[in-house]
Amino acid sequence: MGNKKYLKFITPETKIHLVIIGVLVFLFIFYQPIIALLGAIVLIYLIYYHWKNIHIKKEEWVKYIEGLGEEFESATKHAIFNMPIPLSMIDLDGSINWYNTKFLDMMEDRNILDENLEDLVPGFRAENLLKEKKEPIEIKFKDNYYKVYYNIVDTKKTVTSNEKIAMLYWIDDTNFSLLKERYNNERLIVCVAQVDNYEEVKKNTDEINRPIVLAEIDKRINGFVSDMEGIVRKYENDKYVIMFENKHLKELEKRKFDILDSIREIDLGNKIPITLSMGVGTNGKTPSQSYEYAKAGIDIALGRGGDQAVVKKIDRLEFYGGKTKAVEKRNKVRSRVISHALRQLIDQADSVFIMGHKNGDMDSFGASIGLLRGVKNRNKSGYIVLRGSNPSIANIYDRVKNEEPDILENIISPEEAANLVDKYCLLIVVDNHKPNFTEAPELLNKTDKVVVIDHHRRAAEFIEDPILTYLEPYASSTCELVTEILFYMGDKMELTKLEAEALLAGISVDTKNFTFQTGVRTFEAASILKREGADTTAVSQLFRDDYKTFILKAEVVKAAHITHDSIAISKFPVDMEDSILIAAQAANELSTINEVEASIVLALSGDKVHISARSLGHISAQLILEKLGGGGHLTSAGTQLDNVTIDEGEKLLIKAIDEYLKEGEEK
Repeated sequence: MGNKKYLKFITPETKIHLVIIGVLVFLFIFYQPIIALLGAIVLIYLIYYHWKNIHIKKEEWVKYIEGLGEEFESATKHAIFNMPIPLSMIDLDGSINWYNTKFLDMMEDRNILDENLEDLVPGFRAENLLKEKKEPIEIKFKDNYYKVYYNIVDTKKTVTSNEKIAMLYWIDDTNFSLLKERYNNERLIVCVAQVDNYEEVKKNTDEINRPIVLAEIDKRINGFVSDMEGIVRKYENDKYVIMFENKHLKELEKRKFDILDSIREIDLGNKIPITLSMGVGTNGKTPSQSYEYAKAGIDIALGRGGDQAVVKKIDRLEFYGGKTKAVEKRNKVRSRVISHALRQLIDQADSVFIMGHKNGDMDSFGASIGLLRGVKNRNKSGYIVLRGSNPSIANIYDRVKNEEPDILENIISPEEAANLVDKYCLLIVVDNHKPNFTEAPELLNKTDKVVVIDHHRRAAEFIEDPILTYLEPYASSTCELVTEILFYMGDKMELTKLEAEALLAGISVDTKNFTFQTGVRTFEAASILKREGADTTAVSQLFRDDYKTFILKAEVVKAAHITHDSIAISKFPVDMEDSILIAAQAANELSTINEVEASIVLALSGDKVHISARSLGHISAQLILEKLGGGGHLTSAGTQLDNVTIDEGEKLLIKAIDEYLKEGEEK
């Protein structure tokens, strides 16, 4: 081993010379022993001399390396301490172990050793250093922005008592951050605004006051835009395009788009309140794309009943306003156009499938029966997709079974429908526009010919790309809309008595016997059905309860308590087949009590908690339950909660009510 180490220091040339001398000495042993002896002595000397020389050079080299290391270490220390970026070393609990001069300058020469970095730098959290993704931490400290890069060092083998420390590298990112902030602030926001009831306001305002009222609308909208240093262009009597910088959007959101309140407060001789809807498009890659977002937003705002602003931020929506009743627009032209378009779609389809929402009610089932008649009148095969009867439709379902069994033959399960539906079929969704809430969501992907007919205020979730949409939130019910469609679809409606009563029953349920959400068109639809043979007495019998249900409903009403001065809340903690129906009916009963502005009932339904809400109009049942993933109308809404107890559901409900009322107070 020692020879090997020695040989490493012998150059190749020296090795050759020594080998040649050694060979010659060996040869001389046989011919000239004396000369060979002298040669051996010389060879030994040369080897010794060379070894000694190599040993000296090795020591010099070691000393050189050691000196170089010391110089390097000194230079490294000097470089680290005087590095032009701040450096710091901390324990994983945040306490500072070491820092360089730049970091000390950053901290304004304070004595910070052993202090906790979390206390010194707001927003810094040591726990973020242990995240799997080793991305830099963005920190704002005083007036500067930093990107903090870091690495974790294991110190178990060192003399320190800590097992792990973190080295932090503070990169000043202020210029880029300020530029980014400026870019975000100056991004263009496009807004489309529309006066919801412009024509109605004109008609219901005296001629002498009409110009003043209309001018005041323009004045307030122009003032609103001027405050934001934006621009506005009026392209129709009731429509505006508005542009402003993104920095004003947060303030608008903070003020809950108070321009809606300002327009509604106009009182210069107009007999009805004026309401405004707005669609705001943000984060578009181009102004054109932001404009498309704004148009989508205004469509949603109008679909939800108007008097609100919808901010579309690429993949999410935010809602402001929407606390007033939707304004009825007497425009039968749209109903006629929708009816003719639907007739053409039915004629072009191989077959037609009609489905409502999960746990169908009288409105969805009645609308389905009515549309099935419309399909049959066009000599097309049609089916109602229904998972089966439930307490809400049991009475009308039994009548169908007994009086018109041919309708029953056209009612199929979602599984059967899945085997029949193809791209040549037409799918009509009634009384619902949320894809996941339909009776059979899987059918939506089997055909691109989907029609939506609904009266609920539009939610953020909507069936993707329907070929035809008839969404009228002012309408009392889907049965009202379907009655109008059937009226314009052909020369004669040709409804049977049972079909007419099913449609009238749907209207009666959603209007609570013509007391809520009832407009002129509602009574017109009812009169049409009456002429088609609907018997109001027979319809009323569809809503009769048995003695047990009546008692249970009475117990729910009795157990109610008043919260927030005017909101009645009760619970039905029994999981039974009729629990949802009992909850809905109990909510209806509670809403008839004096000084109760809204009523909400929670009920167990399998592994879910169902919530039914009713309101007289001063409180929005829809906006409260939207906070819990539900929806509906101003006066009627519902939702379901998963994986919670009924008591936990009540706590979530109370929190949603608090948030709703707080938003109202902030306005």
